Amino acid sequence: MPKCSCEFVANMEDVLCVYERTYDPLLPVVCIDEASKQLIGHTQTPLPVRPGQPQIWDYEYVRNGVADVFMIFEPLGSKRHARVTKTRTRVDFAETLKYVSDVMYPHVEKIVVVLDNLNTHTIGSLYEAYPPEEARRLVERFEIHYTPKHGSWLNMAEIELGILMRQCLKGRIDSFEKMENEAKAWEIRRNRKCATVDWQFTTSDARTKLKHLYPKFLT
Repeated sequence: MPKCSCEFVANMEDVLCVYERTYDPLLPVVCIDEASKQLIGHTQTPLPVRPGQPQIWDYEYVRNGVADVFMIFEPLGSKRHARVTKTRTRVDFAETLKYVSDVMYPHVEKIVVVLDNLNTHTIGSLYEAYPPEEARRLVERFEIHYTPKHGSWLNMAEIELGILMRQCLKGRIDSFEKMENEAKAWEIRRNRKCATVDWQFTTSDARTKLKHLYPKFLT
């Protein structure tokens, strides 16, 4: 059994056990993920929507840079926040954690966070963005759990990001401000519906369906 498979199993079961916890508003489980979106503008004004005909774009376009969106998703609380940033740096990630701590969940005991293994997703990012005292204060606010390498599908925020991209950010968006406004409108609508992810994959399922990843023991 390769060592990497055992590490995958250990991290996978760790995340699945987090998802199986009973809902506690003072210990919210929050999934965070991020994705980039290229900002694309039109060279000509699109033809308007007509009965039975969608809006028509010219094939030529202009590139206006890239924006990033952090998805902050609390599955059991049925709420999310899409935070749009102009860059995708360690400081942006640290500022996102601070937002989660001080704006979204200022009064909870501890924030349980599920993250993937992107190289910016570390507590070291907090020390890069803030003085040591502030960085340490924020570190103490979080209990962090990482998905396995090549196992980002275990992060429910990735599912929410996919929904955001399909429902809201699929077309051409030409500016940071427009992307921010579109994401905010989507967030409000989805939160009002109390939409969430119906996660069904458990530790027991993993041991059955992914048993080839587990070591074999002689009995």
